[in-house]
Amino acid sequence: MILVIDDDSAVRSSLSFMLKRAGYEVKAVPGPREAIDTVRAEAPALILMDMNFTLSTTGEEGLTLLKQVKIFRPETPVILMTAWGSIQLAVQGMQAGAFDFITKPWNNAALLQRIETALELNAPQTESTTEKADTLDRSHIIGKSRGLTEVLNTVARIARTNASVLITGESGTGKELIAEAIHINSQRAKQPFVKVNLGGISQSLFESEMFGHKKGAFTDASADRIGRFELANKGTIFLDEIGDLDLSCQVKLLRVLQDQTFEVLGDSRPRKVDVRIVSATNADLRKMVSERTFREDLFYRINLITIKLPALRERREDIPLLARYFADRQAEANGLPHTEFASDALSFLSKLPYPGNIRELKNLVERTILVSGKSIITAADFDTQYLRTNEQPQATENVSYANMTLDEIERHTILQALERHKGNLSQVALALGISRAALYRRLEKYNIAVNNLS
Repeated sequence: MILVIDDDSAVRSSLSFMLKRAGYEVKAVPGPREAIDTVRAEAPALILMDMNFTLSTTGEEGLTLLKQVKIFRPETPVILMTAWGSIQLAVQGMQAGAFDFITKPWNNAALLQRIETALELNAPQTESTTEKADTLDRSHIIGKSRGLTEVLNTVARIARTNASVLITGESGTGKELIAEAIHINSQRAKQPFVKVNLGGISQSLFESEMFGHKKGAFTDASADRIGRFELANKGTIFLDEIGDLDLSCQVKLLRVLQDQTFEVLGDSRPRKVDVRIVSATNADLRKMVSERTFREDLFYRINLITIKLPALRERREDIPLLARYFADRQAEANGLPHTEFASDALSFLSKLPYPGNIRELKNLVERTILVSGKSIITAADFDTQYLRTNEQPQATENVSYANMTLDEIERHTILQALERHKGNLSQVALALGISRAALYRRLEKYNIAVNNLS
């Protein structure tokens, strides 16, 4: 049963009619007292509730009711309804435990989609809906470590829903591959999968790129352009590097994510779109929200489900599998003989720090195979290419990473990056493929003073 709570009789009637037509059992009540009585006596599968009641235009009564509902029915998903102008209420509601929120006037199709998603994600887990990584279409995802298996189990559980997903993790951990896995294992698999690097779109071009434009909409608009959202209709849109999006663009993105409608530049008629949203970032969005550089309402809109990818150093047992995979692909792509690895080679690879994660491993394997020209790669071959890639200073050219511990290798790599970039921490972090915050943690761990590299 879906419980509808709204003091507007027209809204209750409209929602009840729509939900019953969709096949749901519905009970609609006008206010908090009736809602609490119903929640205590029955167990709704989902609650759809307004945030503003007649007695309170500030939303306090709605927030109080939400907290009371979560006391009696902590596992029941609650979808909040609020006007766009008071969307901050919905954010407070999400902080208090709501599952999702919509704005009035709502889009019926979008609302039904969110209700279906909430019910699917909160359905009791059975043997058939758990531990399904082995039946997942992995595409090019390689590995069997516990961390990766947990990620793939989550993908298997949520792929067939329409839940918005936020994929987090360091650069090079394979966020795009996980986004593709979500799409190809979803009910939208035969529809478009559109990838957008938001970090590469300027503020001035954002609307044109994402929503399209009509010929003559602005000076350089010499022809009509279809935007990324329209290209992704019925499919999935992957919003990579969403943490790099300018605040003004975040507002425009939130609008289309909220009700799945947008306007093409030069055409004021709103257009509807049906897309599944998958986002990714290597930034700490919660910290950005607290610093007011990322909108909190957008944060809650994109991360109904969060998937955190482990760094390669946290799944070292996958390194030999990945190395062999990259070697096989390299041979196939370049018409080369099959390459083997000596046992010390795989041991060497498994000890490196990999600030660039899987991308760094891939580059090292492919470069070593091409440069060495050998059919059997040894640790010395990898050591040579690793040293060359990291541009070792003359005084340390004879250092062999094969005989160093992991911490020694990582400290040595950071020191050389600091020297190479003259202590510029932003450039060092970029070169190592890690965030400044991660670099600061490593500097502290290894007691490295930036003003004293000796």
